[in-house]
Amino acid sequence: MVQGSLKKKSASAGPKRPTALGPKPGPRQIAPKKAKLIKQQKLTKKLTAGLTARTEKNLAEKAGHLELLAGGKKDKKAASNKAKAAK
Repeated sequence: MVQGSLKKKSASAGPKRPTALGPKPGPRQIAPKKAKLIKQQKLTKKLTAGLTARTEKNLAEKAGHLELLAGGKKDKKAASNKAKAAK
């Protein structure tokens, strides 16, 4: 036996966007209290900073190499200067 007509779904507002598009705050970290853990954290921070600096330096060198190729910032500036001079 038929119970009745089917209920239709209401139209949705569309996909929901996150309110904050920037980076989310990370979980809070409790600072170590024991001397051994403090020393270990300082060493880890120092080594991590060194690795980050070295990685950024390598990336900058590679990006600098790309600037020497055609289509870099210098070529774009030259093209825009020529376009302004033509007007």
